[in-house]
Amino acid sequence: MGFCLKSPFVFWLCHQSPQLNIMVLYILFNVSIFLSSAFYENVVRVARCVSFNQVRGIFGFSPEDHIGKIGFPPVQAVPSFPTSFPHLFSGRDNLRCLIPCAIDQDPYFRMTRDVAPRIGYQKPALIESLFFPALQGESGKMSASDPNSAIYVTDSKNDIKKKINRHAFSGGQDSLENQRKYGANLEVDIPVKYLSFFLEDDAELEHIKKEYGAGRMLTGEVKSRLIEVLTEMVMRHREARSAVTDEMVDAFMAVRPLPGMFD
Repeated sequence: MGFCLKSPFVFWLCHQSPQLNIMVLYILFNVSIFLSSAFYENVVRVARCVSFNQVRGIFGFSPEDHIGKIGFPPVQAVPSFPTSFPHLFSGRDNLRCLIPCAIDQDPYFRMTRDVAPRIGYQKPALIESLFFPALQGESGKMSASDPNSAIYVTDSKNDIKKKINRHAFSGGQDSLENQRKYGANLEVDIPVKYLSFFLEDDAELEHIKKEYGAGRMLTGEVKSRLIEVLTEMVMRHREARSAVTDEMVDAFMAVRPLPGMFD
């Protein structure tokens, strides 16, 4: 079984495993792969199996969309197939692919699962994560055009504190009296949702939810705990990242066999 690593999974892997093994990990971000004959041949094979009417139904394309959007789904699909990477999986054409990804990527791989048996491959399997909300709430989306919509791994301690205190949407009440009386709405509270992702102590998380939801804990206290958790994690990541050289990045992204992959 191979892995098609979507970016959230790669971040988690780097966060959890600072000593990555170059003998078993290949990071696909090399344009030469996309131009290689094996990869491109699979792109063409998938493209032949999916009509414009089908992709319009799957992805909601309109006549005004540029052809880059229409042509991209096969490119995202074919890393699921071992023959796209002959330098890794030569002679192992029947391998199955497991894809950890966010739920918004689901349409691409539903299309892939439909096409795979028609061109002689195993259907890929997916592990779908919850969609990570923007700081402003579930109705928003993280965007590079709005730096206050997310916490970046390059943010300073002060950046993290300001973003959480000023922009993290709260489910707490509008006054101390109402908070003590009614408690917080945990369904919309972004600090609680973020702690659900990043706080490793499940008992502490349940305690926060119980106390905050009952009004015995205030929004400021919950945001303060989130600031502590995110600051520690981001600072640790920044320190590890500072030790990464261009040569190390090139080594992990180099097109090469991985002799230890199946050991």
